[in-house]
Amino acid sequence: MVQDYQYGTSPRKIESDYNTRTKSATKKRQLKVVEDVPRQQVKVSKEQRKIQLKMTFTVAGIFLLLLTISCRNSQIDKQFTQIQEQKKQLAALQKENEQLKVSIENSLNLNNVEKVAKEELGMQKLTSKQTVYVTLPKKDYVESASEKVVIEEEKSWWEELTDKILNF
Repeated sequence: MVQDYQYGTSPRKIESDYNTRTKSATKKRQLKVVEDVPRQQVKVSKEQRKIQLKMTFTVAGIFLLLLTISCRNSQIDKQFTQIQEQKKQLAALQKENEQLKVSIENSLNLNNVEKVAKEELGMQKLTSKQTVYVTLPKKDYVESASEKVVIEEEKSWWEELTDKILNF
């Protein structure tokens, strides 16, 4: 089938291979038995062995390098997820801390303190009848020190020696 360039807009008619298939289908296939021929050994030169060895080590090196990079990336991902979890925990703790601060500020309101004092502790506001005045005699209860208090500081052996020499 020759495919030549065709001018015009009408498509070219495709010829079917039906005729060729039927001819081959009618023929019976005959299989030939071939005897096994001993294989010949291919001799490889020393230079080719060196090249093959270099290629083997290069491929093994690249594999180890990629394995190392992959392991390192997995460790980085693991640490990243730990950091993200700790950030979530930190955010939750900060939120709880803020809520506790607000509740403490609300409980420290003077009206709340007064309410708790009245209801739970049974306290009342002070009235004029509950005021007790105490009179003290006009005598002075302060006594002066009769002895002189001397505070000695610890001195080094050199200062003690100089003091003994000067006092002698």
